[in-house]
Amino acid sequence: MSDKNKKPQKLKARLPRGFVDREAADIRAANQMMETIREVYERYGFDPIETPLFEYTDALGKFLPDSDRPNEGVFSLQDDDEQWMSLRYDLTAPMARHVAENFQEIQLPFRTYRAGYVFRNEKPGPGRFRQFMQFDADTVGAPGVQSDAEMCMMMADTLEALGIKRGDYVIRVNNRKVLDGVMEAIGVGGEENAGRRLGVLRAIDKLDKFGPEGVRLLLGAGRKDESGDFTKGAGLNEDQIAKVLFFVGIKSYAESAAELAALVAGTSKGEEGVEELNMIGALVAGAGYDATRIKIDPSVVRGLEYYTGPVYEAELTFDVTNEKGEKVVFGSVGGGGRYDGLVSRFMGQPVPATGFSIGVSRLMTALKNLGKLGQDEVLGPVLVTVMDGDVESMGRYQRFTQQLRAEGIRAEMYQGNWKKFGNQLKYADRRGAPIAIIQGGDERAQGVVQIKDLIEGKRLSGEITDNAEWREARVAQEVVAEADLVAKVKEILEHQAEDRRRAKGD
Repeated sequence: MSDKNKKPQKLKARLPRGFVDREAADIRAANQMMETIREVYERYGFDPIETPLFEYTDALGKFLPDSDRPNEGVFSLQDDDEQWMSLRYDLTAPMARHVAENFQEIQLPFRTYRAGYVFRNEKPGPGRFRQFMQFDADTVGAPGVQSDAEMCMMMADTLEALGIKRGDYVIRVNNRKVLDGVMEAIGVGGEENAGRRLGVLRAIDKLDKFGPEGVRLLLGAGRKDESGDFTKGAGLNEDQIAKVLFFVGIKSYAESAAELAALVAGTSKGEEGVEELNMIGALVAGAGYDATRIKIDPSVVRGLEYYTGPVYEAELTFDVTNEKGEKVVFGSVGGGGRYDGLVSRFMGQPVPATGFSIGVSRLMTALKNLGKLGQDEVLGPVLVTVMDGDVESMGRYQRFTQQLRAEGIRAEMYQGNWKKFGNQLKYADRRGAPIAIIQGGDERAQGVVQIKDLIEGKRLSGEITDNAEWREARVAQEVVAEADLVAKVKEILEHQAEDRRRAKGD
């Protein structure tokens, strides 16, 4: 066969790995959730800013690989001036760049929130995407831990505003300085022990996954997993291991505070961290947040290379069923802490900052599990049907549609092939339209329209068995003057809403 007669190859439609298309229900649920979060942040006096999806790669932080083409972990491209740009990895580094660039105009403390997509150039897997949404709040220029305490209170208020009741969540708080003090107390402080210290911190971070015994092995010689793979440990002795396990095993900070203070005594960082934790505990308690809502918890380890002081995590404590059918605790939906070094990278001077980030998709999943999100049925649009295709008739149908929209009623005029009227009603059914507006030549001559209550009509067709019942029931189709169209549509929609409210109450 000649090239001339070959059929052109059809382009294959395929979604890139690690990305998802979002449907209307998910978008509406996310918007509903984020509006609630936004209201809480605004109530606390935070203002929105927006930064672009792209930043110069060197602005995104020290965790990026040092390579000729920085595409490990981030998606990068070269600008026409040969400067590397990357899709943002999180929302904090761009905010730090914004603050540094506009430092003279910004009012400190700078209290801001942002929502948007971030991108990770990592291998995708179940529940692990390359594009996802975060919602952040930060205070820049506030050195005192009262701003960290406020962040924890705002996280608690946000979860409650979203319908997560007390007892189903806890904000857990630790301090990186206490952790540094413990490291110093067991003899792994200082730059010369940086590698060993990182091994200790990574072992602590596996507490939820492997339990105290698994962490004990990782702190010592090492741990062999079920497959036989061996992970080399941090090489601590028994005394050092005992001190670390005591620290991460604290269940009641109030009962163990004196022992913890004794453990870090003589280490300036540790003593400072304990004092800050005590202050946060006093501040949140004074504001009415008890330990069931905001809890001092030394097992919290976040951002080992990143945070410089208090760290906090929002954890949901109720059970959900995972993909294997097992009951598991839902776990973390966000967190943050103090990162005094991030803005300073651009400034050459200390700029204190603290903030937290909510994982929007994860929190949405939790809210759906609780039945707090995506439960509201979205009403389809009122459908203005098309009986005649001449310009005058079309103009009239469009006017009806605009009159409804002007009154805040969701409405559309049928845009398909109007000659098959049955298809229009099928379309209305698929769209979940509550009402259809019909005007043919006879109605137009009389200046009236037919209003078909599609919800009631559907119910009546299944329920009514004789003419007497039909006469007593609410009429499913009425004829009204054009001038009364909007008022009658509003009345029918209110009847339908009342029916839905009653059905929910049953």
